[in-house]
Amino acid sequence: MSSGKVAVLIVNLGTPDAPTPAAVKAYLREFLSDRRVVEIPPPLWQPILRGIILNTRPKKSAHAYRQVWTERGSPLAVYTQDTAEALQALWRGHVTVDWAMRYGRPAIADRLRALQVSGHDRILLAPLYPQYCAATTATAVDAANAAMAAMRWQPALRVLPAYHDDPAYIEALRTHVTVRLTALPFGPERIVASFHGMPARTAALGDPYHGQCLETARLLGEALGQPVMVGFQSRFGRAKWLEPSTDALLAALPDEGVRSVAVLTPGFSADCLETLEEIALRGRDTFLAAGGRDFAFLPCLNADPEAIAFYRRLLGRELAGWTDDLLP
Repeated sequence: MSSGKVAVLIVNLGTPDAPTPAAVKAYLREFLSDRRVVEIPPPLWQPILRGIILNTRPKKSAHAYRQVWTERGSPLAVYTQDTAEALQALWRGHVTVDWAMRYGRPAIADRLRALQVSGHDRILLAPLYPQYCAATTATAVDAANAAMAAMRWQPALRVLPAYHDDPAYIEALRTHVTVRLTALPFGPERIVASFHGMPARTAALGDPYHGQCLETARLLGEALGQPVMVGFQSRFGRAKWLEPSTDALLAALPDEGVRSVAVLTPGFSADCLETLEEIALRGRDTFLAAGGRDFAFLPCLNADPEAIAFYRRLLGRELAGWTDDLLP
């Protein structure tokens, strides 16, 4: 085992600093200026972003954020921090566990520099995205590489691969879902897995995201012993996106005789605006307005015990050779 100082940097997408139009505007400016996220050439896109979107969307988004904001702040930041702290408590002095956001704070570059300054010469970058996508995993790696490019003395860097079909991930999901289904006062007739949407052209360009989402749902359905329907949420703009859309799916189910449904979001590691406001609130309204009777939103793994046990196993495996004390 190496004697170097080892760290894990957990990464999630990002969040505004506050549920206010000004904070949301700053966040959206950074997020929607990323070429991995919006692939429209900047000379065409930036006038639209700065002239229309950043002058109209922040107020609406700030209202949505206020509906899910907690006393500790943004749910995504809270659960990501809790995950890092729970792993740090498990691993004690063997590995330092820190956390960052791709957009907003704490920034990836800031945390990498802090780890390097504190003498960590081996860092596992762990984007907590089960399915790989250029707009999520790849852009986190981009940010890490940009930070490393500014360092004269660089630490060694590893990157956590996608884990969409990892048996340990599927088992963590199965346990998580089963416990919550058992606690419901009704038995859902359908289970829906809602994943973040992407423009349909991303699949044609070679991004594996769509196929990995379908595989996660298939494997989870097999583990649960019942099929899991798939929908894609969070559409933006006029381009064709992955289908079916979650809102259209939820609106159509009552016409097919489905009166009770449970929805989970296995493309998200932690609950956030897209899960808590878009699915738990608006998704519920869509289903009930269409004639549904019972709706349940099943939370993400967050920092629940089954999540921490899974991450301990997953990250410990990726750290093999740097420190073998963490192997399962």
